[in-house]
Amino acid sequence: MTTTPPTVEQVEALRRTHIAEYPDFPTPGVLFRDITPLLRDAAALRAVIRHWTSMLPDGIEYIVGTEARGFVLGAPLAYELGAGFVPARKAGKLPGDPASLRYDLEYGSAEIQIPENSLPAGARTVVVDDLLATGGTAAATIELAHRFEVELLGASFLIELEGLGGRDKLPGVPLTAVWTLPN
Repeated sequence: MTTTPPTVEQVEALRRTHIAEYPDFPTPGVLFRDITPLLRDAAALRAVIRHWTSMLPDGIEYIVGTEARGFVLGAPLAYELGAGFVPARKAGKLPGDPASLRYDLEYGSAEIQIPENSLPAGARTVVVDDLLATGGTAAATIELAHRFEVELLGASFLIELEGLGGRDKLPGVPLTAVWTLPN
């Protein structure tokens, strides 16, 4: 069923009513944005996904979604676009010999993996996650996707937090976000 995407004003209204904010969580000074209210409202989620797909470039063959909320949002985006979905998972969650990349975070390090043989060379690909903050996880996912020699069309996020330097860690990568919010 193809329908017209909602207007920018309608999508902004959904942000105000469907993204909960929790000050000082998980630590003092952090304003946590919770997408659970959006996820539990089928009509609102459908509207946001329709709007989001209208922001993406044409010809996407694969969405790479970063664990875990990138799965929740990337899979319906892929479905709506008629594209395949490939998970970028935390280490130790995939069988076989997945492509793997260890990267540094603000407080420690992490490792991300993509299943072996899941992205054909030249595939028109977009990396998706719920949030762009400092950019470490997004940069690692993009670097890992490049190992498959894909044609990276960009990275896209439900929310981008301004002022945390996320964009700076993704030079040359076309970025889109449904909502750009102050930190």
